Amino acid sequence: MNRVIGLIFGNTRSDLLQGLTQDRPIVALPFGGKYRLLDFALSSFINSGIRTVGLITPQNYRPVLDHTGAGKDWYLDRKSGGLFILPGVIHGLSGGHSRFLMQNMTSNLEFLEKDSAENVVITYCNQVYNIDYQEALYFHELKKADVTLIYKESEQEEDLQRRLLLSLNVEHKVNTIAQNWDQEESLSEVPYFVDMLIIRRELFIELIERYKSIETADLIDAIRENIDQIEVYAHPTKAYIGRINSIEDYFRCNMDLLKPEVSQELFQSKNQIYTKVRDNPPSLYCSTPKVRNSLLSCDCTLDGEVEHSIISRGVIIKPGAKVKNCILMQKCIIGENAVLENVILDKFVEVKEGNVLVGRRESPLVISKKSIV
Repeated sequence: MNRVIGLIFGNTRSDLLQGLTQDRPIVALPFGGKYRLLDFALSSFINSGIRTVGLITPQNYRPVLDHTGAGKDWYLDRKSGGLFILPGVIHGLSGGHSRFLMQNMTSNLEFLEKDSAENVVITYCNQVYNIDYQEALYFHELKKADVTLIYKESEQEEDLQRRLLLSLNVEHKVNTIAQNWDQEESLSEVPYFVDMLIIRRELFIELIERYKSIETADLIDAIRENIDQIEVYAHPTKAYIGRINSIEDYFRCNMDLLKPEVSQELFQSKNQIYTKVRDNPPSLYCSTPKVRNSLLSCDCTLDGEVEHSIISRGVIIKPGAKVKNCILMQKCIIGENAVLENVILDKFVEVKEGNVLVGRRESPLVISKKSIV
């Protein structure tokens, strides 16, 4: 798909994720035992035939570069196109409505200007999904749209919180973009924007130039202000999209992977989710382990009980230890007879023998990287 380029806004602030984003941006946050959030956006671009991708990086970008390298694991180490690391200027607000701040592109205009692509697919960095954009791109061309917003429909009030809601006509043209759902209105399959869009490259450049003097200008606000002058349409998706804005979101989206329908859609469909390849040995199941409804990565040593948990590479669970409803990141060590329930352990955490750590499912306990408990 030579006439399309991809752009990932990967420099959002993530204040609501506590210590998990103290030393890393949210785009580099480990997920599902062996992935990073960035993998889902990059893989969806590659699976859609998009071979030129720009990644706007945050200030603490070292974990991002360590993970992506030259983009080899996503087939982006290419002579033509490939992965472009673009320095970000302003960080988005994790709890606010800023998604695609224009200031992040003013110093990166060359990335857009030197390419001959007709369209740009833009996505946010804090979501888990496996989407093929080809259908949306076909719709975009069919309607001769300037902008196509990708949306889902929901009757659940929690799905609509902090979402941009769309008002559409019968031809899926966007009439209005609203910040919040009017609670006086009844809920009936409300369309909400999933922070992905397609925009004509020349229009995108024009809007950047027009709004570059406004530090807080956001692309969505610019589209809203010009909605009467440009053709804005919306295309639906039924894909699973897990949005991560908080610890509660992070815990819930990881646990969603234990649902067969979600795991199958994300990891067992025709489109693969790629990540940095590590040649680790398989996990070792010792004489007494009990594992139920869990997702385990390679190179683990298991000699305790694991239930309904996500276990990353290199984790050691010693005899008598019990782990339930937990997320254990890389190379954690759980001592003998320790008990963990509703807990998130960052990398290299060691829980000593006999300790009991218990959080709540709606508010899990978070232990920071390299802690010793």
